Amino acid sequence: MYSKVIRPILFVFPPEWIHRAVAKLLPLFLAIPGASAQVRKSFVVKDPRLERNLFGLRFSNPVGVAAGFDKEAGLYNALADFGFSHVEIGTITPKGQKGNPKPRLFRLPQDQALINRMGFNNEGVEACIARLRKNDPKVIIGGNIGKNTNTPNEKAADDYCVCFEKLYALVDYFVINISCPNIKNLEKLQDKEETLKILKAIQTINKQKPSPKPILLKIAPDLTDNQLDEVLEIVNEADLQGIVATNTSPHRDDLRTSKEKIASMGSGGLSGKPLKHKSTKTIAYLHHKSGGQVPIIGVGGILSPDDAIEKIHAGASLVQVYTGFIYAGPAIAKDINQHVLTRA
Repeated sequence: MYSKVIRPILFVFPPEWIHRAVAKLLPLFLAIPGASAQVRKSFVVKDPRLERNLFGLRFSNPVGVAAGFDKEAGLYNALADFGFSHVEIGTITPKGQKGNPKPRLFRLPQDQALINRMGFNNEGVEACIARLRKNDPKVIIGGNIGKNTNTPNEKAADDYCVCFEKLYALVDYFVINISCPNIKNLEKLQDKEETLKILKAIQTINKQKPSPKPILLKIAPDLTDNQLDEVLEIVNEADLQGIVATNTSPHRDDLRTSKEKIASMGSGGLSGKPLKHKSTKTIAYLHHKSGGQVPIIGVGGILSPDDAIEKIHAGASLVQVYTGFIYAGPAIAKDINQHVLTRA
């Protein structure tokens, strides 16, 4: 029903507009007495075989929602009702910012993909904190944090530390985002020395806490093997708990959508089916080189249960969806979890 009826209607509207409309209307619908319980009954799959224990946290199942879907920390409980075990909010920055000029989100239906150049648009960490305090999370919350666009790279660590300190008591784990292709000069922070500078500054604060939080690094999908070796060195030197693989890509390889249409969309990060093999290859390499000792959250090109199983077989302990939710619909977590059980 979703692919034949609902999705065609949703796709009539501009992607960012319809996303915001759904983000506002869905919590209102679920607030109707009995609605949340009915949705959970239809979409949540409960089975001990689905549980995953990772970096000191118990996930009810391996399927979560990637950062970018719940930018403003307003949807996580609604997404819990649809069977997701964890939601990564953000990317959150210290100060609110509008992001890049619109239009900045585009669909590529022929490729089951999206291109976005949102630019870390969010209301800032204080607004995020207010929502988290108002609505007690029913899921594990990951805090994806970044720097404000106007913050120079030499002061980037300060922005990450501000977000970490303010969100520390309200999220379960942190993801450090230095690999988004939509922030000017952010890619320069992927240099090993710059990355370690940020991570060690955060860890200095973290290790002073009574219960340090798990910290993960989100990486790009286009890294060479040598760069991936450096990522593992960074994980070890900064005492990280895991890796999120992968972010969106600035490349436009082997797309079915016409070159003219793609060119008209301009720059931005590509997500969805075209990233499937890049992401899986990255996961497999990191898993093999680390001897399976570094937990990996697999993201990129998961539009079906088989795609998720592929990531898990490659070495991912958990998986996350974003574009897959748009194209496959709200039953994607249920479908993946049921498929995992058939392989258990």
